[in-house]
Amino acid sequence: MRVEIWSDVVCPWCYIGKRRFETALANLGESVDVEVVFRPYQLDPTASPGVATPVSEAYAKKFGGPERAAELMDNVTRVAAASGIEFHMDKALRANTLLAHRAIWFAETTGPHQSALKERLMQAYFTDGENIGDPDVVVHCAVDVGIDRDAITRFLEGDDGFGEVQEMLAQAAAHGITAVPTFVVDGQWAIPGAQDVEVFERVLTKLAARGNEQEVEQS
Repeated sequence: MRVEIWSDVVCPWCYIGKRRFETALANLGESVDVEVVFRPYQLDPTASPGVATPVSEAYAKKFGGPERAAELMDNVTRVAAASGIEFHMDKALRANTLLAHRAIWFAETTGPHQSALKERLMQAYFTDGENIGDPDVVVHCAVDVGIDRDAITRFLEGDDGFGEVQEMLAQAAAHGITAVPTFVVDGQWAIPGAQDVEVFERVLTKLAARGNEQEVEQS
């Protein structure tokens, strides 16, 4: 099975969903054969490049004030902790994520580091309070997961990957993806949201069995 995960690096539920999905895969072991690819989505494509603001301010503006923002941040922090993820939303910096998505695309096209870079960028944002819209931060994250520093630096300094990422963002809209994370299996079935581990296990097992049945019918 090929699972495309549409998500943004500044989406708390995308990080939680990623961890739950990976836990489900680990639990299922060799009973399912899954190829995972990350696809871009931007929660706020209008965010100004090069500008970072405290996420608490962004949440307060979007959700109706600082008290409501604090409630939401506390809630996702607790949920993340249950999945073994340490959030520090008090120092998270909201930034435009296009640069990060370009780096994730680069990682997919040049080696085996895409999932690791996705994880590292999310850690930078949610745990370390770093500005993931800063090229130096993105390069540092890429180097941390084994990507060549000169290669990723040259890539980010140019325009490569920009068109491809924009095309995939358009594909998300065309496919009706309006919330993330969304897990699309073999281009046919969508699993919306950060489902519980058990739900991922059940759905993946069912879809794997269905795929095996189709292979038998076609042979």
